[in-house]
Amino acid sequence: MATGFQLPDRAQTTEFWVVRHGESTWNVLGRYQGQADVPLSLEGRLQAAMLAERLTGLGFAAVYSSDLSRALSTAQIVSERLEGAPEVQLDPGLREIDVGVLSGKDTPQLRLEHPEYLEALRADPWATRRPGGESMEDLYARAGASFQQMRERHPGERVLVFTHGGVVRVAVGLALGGVPQNAWARLSVTNTSVTRILLMPGGGTLLGFNDSAHLEALNEATEADDVLGPNEDS
Repeated sequence: MATGFQLPDRAQTTEFWVVRHGESTWNVLGRYQGQADVPLSLEGRLQAAMLAERLTGLGFAAVYSSDLSRALSTAQIVSERLEGAPEVQLDPGLREIDVGVLSGKDTPQLRLEHPEYLEALRADPWATRRPGGESMEDLYARAGASFQQMRERHPGERVLVFTHGGVVRVAVGLALGGVPQNAWARLSVTNTSVTRILLMPGGGTLLGFNDSAHLEALNEATEADDVLGPNEDS
């Protein structure tokens, strides 16, 4: 093509619709969750129902979810409205970043108890590990492997994935061939938002990011998560 842009070979390309879970009870309280199994709040179930209404009747080759209940519950609410009501397949590789000893804490506690971690995170948000947990680099390797396995299982197909804010960022990075280090904290991901990507052998394309149009009738949709911090927006 004259522009130098080549369209992907759709027969070898997997289209992913990647959804962050609905609001959880700890999102409401402003607590770090990580891999703690925290349920959806009532607002979160409403968000999931609104997404289900939006996606009613759409067809996907498969539906995958993190095995944490806030993602799985979101997936189950939506999947029963899809064409054929597909079974939700669990993949622990799609879990949120492991925040280690930070789980259950809020931002004031972190500032008081772990100032050295917060300083390190500001200096290097990519490689800094949560105390006793993972870094974004670790998460990228773990969740990235899950996406590549799904891609290999579903060439030429469309797949729906329910996961967490950190893993949505991984999907964006896979689509773009990486994300500049300081951009990770600027990718704000709303509860039940849809991010669409194409993955193919050796590359990817970002089709859409953080689409939450189905939530326009709600007063609030939580964006803070375990990567940004409960009350941090930069």
